Amino acid sequence: MAPGDTSGKTAADTARHRERLETLDRFIEAWNAHDVDGLMACMAQNCAFHASGGPDADGTVFEGREAVRKGYAGIFAGFPDAQWTNGRHHVFGDRGLSQWRFVGTAPDGTRVEVDGCDLFTFDGPLIALKDSYRKSRV
Repeated sequence: MAPGDTSGKTAADTARHRERLETLDRFIEAWNAHDVDGLMACMAQNCAFHASGGPDADGTVFEGREAVRKGYAGIFAGFPDAQWTNGRHHVFGDRGLSQWRFVGTAPDGTRVEVDGCDLFTFDGPLIALKDSYRKSRV
């Protein structure tokens, strides 16, 4: 089946696809509203967040709801005016992709504007894993 080909999908498959896209729409809206509760409402009970930066090859890893919540809150603390613009979402079965442009100012006044993406794994309609990647400007 070619990407985007919906032939052969059941009504349940189509409904799940739509639910997951709606979750990604709510998720980016919550990011732009700096709404940690709204973000967590999009996350599965057993969830993880792999940040784009950190000491390890896979960034900083936050596992479990409380750790993910703290990781998300830390992003807002590090970039109080953060916004994710030009959001585009795609869902492929139990995987998802969001592309965006991050714009924000760090507390020291450093302005950041970079493109990035998130890879998602879903558990039902909710996000089980958010794995972030973004460009690094030099």
